[in-house]
Amino acid sequence: QVQLVESGGGLVQPGGSLRLSCAFSRNIINYYTMGWYRQAPGRQRELVAEVYSGGTTIYADSVKGRFTISRNNAKNTLYLQMNNLKPEDTAIYLCNVRFMPSGSRFWGQGAQVTVSS
Repeated sequence: QVQLVESGGGLVQPGGSLRLSCAFSRNIINYYTMGWYRQAPGRQRELVAEVYSGGTTIYADSVKGRFTISRNNAKNTLYLQMNNLKPEDTAIYLCNVRFMPSGSRFWGQGAQVTVSS
């Protein structure tokens, strides 16, 4: 078991920046992927960015060049730096970790990001 706690959400104007953090309750060394998803009202949850244990990162096309996923192993924390935010980025952002071969997934409670003038 592992608990995930997101922080750093809030209200920002279009073009602004935010950094989300996801703190893990313990050191994770055997994960398969860590990532960020988001869910907007009336829409399905979608992958935003993900990092594999080998270091490969993937991004949704809509955030490429604007968002950066990173992790600090010493602090057991995953980050999502979001720049040049757009109103369509408004959503609840959820942190996720996935293990293999079990396929188990753990989720944080979510952080609200609102982009509005």
